[in-house]
Amino acid sequence: MLYEQIQSNKRRTIVLLVGFLILVGIVGAAVGYMLLNSLTMGIVGALIIGAIYTVIMISNSTNVVMAMNHGKEITQADQAPELWHTVEDMAMVGQLPMPRVFIIEDASPNAFATGNSPKNAAVAATTGLIAIMDRHELEGVIGHEMSHVRNYDIRISTIALALTAAITLLTNLGSNWWFFGSGNRNRDNRDNNSSGGGLQILLFVFSIAVMILAPLVAAMIQMAISRNREYLADAGSVELTRNPEELISALRKLGSAKPMQNVDPSSAALYISNPLKKKAHLFDTHPPIEERIARLEKM
Repeated sequence: MLYEQIQSNKRRTIVLLVGFLILVGIVGAAVGYMLLNSLTMGIVGALIIGAIYTVIMISNSTNVVMAMNHGKEITQADQAPELWHTVEDMAMVGQLPMPRVFIIEDASPNAFATGNSPKNAAVAATTGLIAIMDRHELEGVIGHEMSHVRNYDIRISTIALALTAAITLLTNLGSNWWFFGSGNRNRDNRDNNSSGGGLQILLFVFSIAVMILAPLVAAMIQMAISRNREYLADAGSVELTRNPEELISALRKLGSAKPMQNVDPSSAALYISNPLKKKAHLFDTHPPIEERIARLEKM
């Protein structure tokens, strides 16, 4: 059951990423048609912009993410023995390098991992998490975070964020250029040079619809990827600890916790539990705690 769930989650993520790339291409085609009267040039340009955004975002350092979330690095076991040794043990079980360890001063229990590869990974936990979790529950939480590292989830999330940003840039570029007059000139050229008026009108309406709806669809796909990776990390935690009850007990405590005080909203998807504590919907970064527990109970 555990292996099947892991493989199923991986397949869903691949499907979502492929869908994301197709969406980027569709947006590029729409913008290319509106501005350049060329579907092909639009698609190529969109894919190039998406690649550039991805490289830039992946190159961002762990230090930036930790600074945004007020994380303070600990470099010795005696600074936070239980957290340090738990991270050390889970890294060893997962055959991963020891990540950097950070503590966030916040009474709300939570944790997250960052880093685009196991070699530059970091794990952060709030003081609230350390205070209320016993050793077994802490292992479940840290096992979840180390699974994110092992599965390259941060890199996948970064790619999704980069493609969303690229889509937003393209749609803004297309709409602004159109409204400021360049689109009118291109439209006149199409009207003068085209004998297939019906097809031109159809492509025009399609392009407008894509530019309006694409950012919404991109956000939905991005959040779906985030939710799917949470399920995968839950399953990975069980694989490391060999005991789903550890994470189930931890999730129950996380589910009843209050929101974090100084969390950076753009980092909300990184945490094991939504630090903003909003109700689940299509744009939520996390699946409901109850649903995650139900899946774990079936393992």
